[in-house]
Amino acid sequence: MARNTRQRRRQRRRAQTADGQQPQQGVSQRARSRQQAVRPAAQAPKTQTGSRRVPGGGFRRFVGESIAELKKVEWPTQSQVIQGTIVVIIACAIVGAYLYAADLVFKPLVRDLLL
Repeated sequence: MARNTRQRRRQRRRAQTADGQQPQQGVSQRARSRQQAVRPAAQAPKTQTGSRRVPGGGFRRFVGESIAELKKVEWPTQSQVIQGTIVVIIACAIVGAYLYAADLVFKPLVRDLLL
C-alpha cells in the first residue's frame, strides 16, 4: 500500500467536501477526545479516618529510608579524597594570596581617600 502524501490527503478531503460528506475532525479535536476517553474520572480525596498514625513512625521511616539511600551512594576512594583535599587547599591558598595582595594595594587608597 502506498503512503498517503500530503497532496493525496488534501485531494481526498476536497472530494469528501464536494460529495457532501462531513470532513474528518481535526487532529487537535481527535487528541482531546482521546484524552477525555483515557483520563480516569475524578476520584474523591482520600481521608485518614481509617488508620491512626503510630507515634515515632515517621522518624523511624525517615531513618530507614536514609540508611537505604546511603547504601546507594558511591563513596570516593582514599586517593580521590586526598586529591580533592589537595585541590581545595591549593584553591584556598590562591584566593587567600589574591585577597592579601588586593588588601595591600587598596589599604593606602582607602586610608588616604576615605578616612
